[in-house]
Amino acid sequence: MTTEHQVAFFLRELETGDTWRRAAAAKGLGKLGDTEHAAVLVRAAADPAPEVREGAAVGLGRLGIPEAGAEILPALMDDDDPWVRRQASLASIRLGLRGREIVDAYGRLLGDPDYHLRINALEALRELGVPGDVPALVRLLGDPAYGVWGRARAMVYDFQKAPEVEAELVRTAQWGEDAARAHALWMLPDLPTDRLLPSLLRDLTDDPSTEVRCTVASRLARVNRPETQEALFAALEAERDPEMATQLLFLLGRSGDERLLDPASRWLSDERAGPSAASALGSVGGKSATKLLRALLTDPTTAAPTLAAAARAYGEMGRWDAVWLLLPLLDHAAPEVYEGALRGLDALADPGFRPWERAAVARALVARLNVDLTLVGVAERVLAGLAEALPGLRELVDRTSSPIVRTATLSLLDPHNATDAGTPHDLPLFVRHLDDANTWVRRAAAKGIAHWVEETGTLPPGKERLRDQLTALGSDPSDPVREAAAEALRALDDCRSN
Repeated sequence: MTTEHQVAFFLRELETGDTWRRAAAAKGLGKLGDTEHAAVLVRAAADPAPEVREGAAVGLGRLGIPEAGAEILPALMDDDDPWVRRQASLASIRLGLRGREIVDAYGRLLGDPDYHLRINALEALRELGVPGDVPALVRLLGDPAYGVWGRARAMVYDFQKAPEVEAELVRTAQWGEDAARAHALWMLPDLPTDRLLPSLLRDLTDDPSTEVRCTVASRLARVNRPETQEALFAALEAERDPEMATQLLFLLGRSGDERLLDPASRWLSDERAGPSAASALGSVGGKSATKLLRALLTDPTTAAPTLAAAARAYGEMGRWDAVWLLLPLLDHAAPEVYEGALRGLDALADPGFRPWERAAVARALVARLNVDLTLVGVAERVLAGLAEALPGLRELVDRTSSPIVRTATLSLLDPHNATDAGTPHDLPLFVRHLDDANTWVRRAAAKGIAHWVEETGTLPPGKERLRDQLTALGSDPSDPVREAAAEALRALDDCRSN
């Protein structure tokens, strides 16, 4: 059947076919028809059957005649049937329709019950470069569907400097529905404090939505005024909601203010707010906070998240017994507690461990380098400069199957990082790992050789074979390895010339 015959068939079906045949004919005519058939599809768009109106919308989009689409598609975007509205909006996008009437139609779809249509409207308005119905757009910040409120947020950011959008954001931040209000509060780049502060201070404690109150607290914490700090501390003192208490403890936790002591101690046993409470106590310090944290660290019933936070806080406080309280926690069944204890030890490593602590820390961490590979870097910082760790590291470097651990171990054995006089006998370890399959292990090995030559001032045995290995690494596909190999070759040349 030729195209002409098919078009003729579709035209007959539009006149005499049943509902589904008329709908299919409208779609087919849009695909095969020409300019002269636009009027036929416009008439079909007034068909009493929604299936036919939907087919007409599809056909107009396919036909590709913007003038015909502009005549009827805005009306179809207000159709009672959601499938008609959906296809009309897609056809309008496909035709690239513009103008006030089409913008208004998209704006009405921002409030459509069908979330697909809300997405279509957002995509179309963004493509047109206009916000459409501004109140409807900002309301979508509280839409339950992420695909909707995420797009709405992106559009509000695009147009936030427009006076009408900024004004609506401020209005929503004051009076909007819960989720929309929370997003609006976050999105105001420069909080109009004098205008919003009274309502924010009121809603910090009175608003029934925890989400809104948490957002209000976050914005108030950024306002450098005495009354906002007083309000935040007063809210924390009276708070009974764990989520809000967690937010307030987090926001105020680093202040070190003694007013944190009482509310933080009350929330320590709460599964959700406990970690923030423990961290806040660490910032306060003093005898009372120390006693409370020590009790958490020695109580086997302490929840893992709170125990982890307490371990880190106690290490940051630098208490005299911190090492002995944290080391046993490295064997805790919960990975987060291991991390908390390790980060507490990391804080203690900055000022340096006491002589009687060094061997215990070295043994414990070398034995546990494989526990959590994401934390190897933290463990490496703790072990750096601990000569007591070197014997265990020399045994570990060939035994571990983890390239991350091998890299860290070789770095710790590097004479520029190690601290004992026995580092020259580490040279064979570096040489053996020049051929490692991992890029960063090869780099660490080459740098170790370079620094060994610099530290000892002597040429190693088998120097010609070693030079050949380093020269071969000069063609390594990894830039860091090539640079490290070049550094080692320069060290060999400088040593020979001296």
